[in-house]
Amino acid sequence: MRERGIIFNAEMVRAVLEGRKTQTRRIMKVQPESNQLGLLRITASTNRSDTGKYHWAESNATGNHVRSKLFACPFGAVGDRLWVREAFRVHSRPTDVATLVYKSSEKQSWTHQTHRVPIEKCNKPAVVDKWTPSIHMPRWASRITLEITGVRVERLWDITEDDAKAEGCTFEALRFQPGTREVEEMGHTAVYQFGGLWQSIYGEESWQANPWVWVIEFKRVEGDA
Repeated sequence: MRERGIIFNAEMVRAVLEGRKTQTRRIMKVQPESNQLGLLRITASTNRSDTGKYHWAESNATGNHVRSKLFACPFGAVGDRLWVREAFRVHSRPTDVATLVYKSSEKQSWTHQTHRVPIEKCNKPAVVDKWTPSIHMPRWASRITLEITGVRVERLWDITEDDAKAEGCTFEALRFQPGTREVEEMGHTAVYQFGGLWQSIYGEESWQANPWVWVIEFKRVEGDA
């Protein structure tokens, strides 16, 4: 089992904590050079380090012809763990434990905002109003650990309504009258919200490109924090 850090914005951190988010999609760094290429995963190899890796390939008269270098899912495999990176600050450093505060939980109760770690692990000073960005969060400051339960690859637009809900999107069309044109044009409401969320992070051009993405399914490791 390996552990890797993964960044979530404040909205998605709240979705994880509330149990609404069990999937995340991330753009694959290696995209196929043409639509004729398919993705293959190595299930067995004489080189053990290649097992579980992927490559883009096309079929020809001699069989599968590799057209890309081997690559692995950067987020890990089933059974591996992800620790969530989010914006935080050290609120206080008494003698025994340091109290951390998380930006995503600012509007929640003090109990939900904070997490305590042994003082010997905390190497940051207490600050009043300066947040440490999620990209710079160290492992000891993370309060959320996830276990990967599934890994697959698909085109971004292949997301289903159930998948969009598992991404933490809960857009409700109930504010419109049933049967009105607004509801009919929106179609899958959770997918509609997911599209807006994706564009807010990666830009409209990324959504329009319909890239291949890693789909990581996970469950929260209870009692880790």
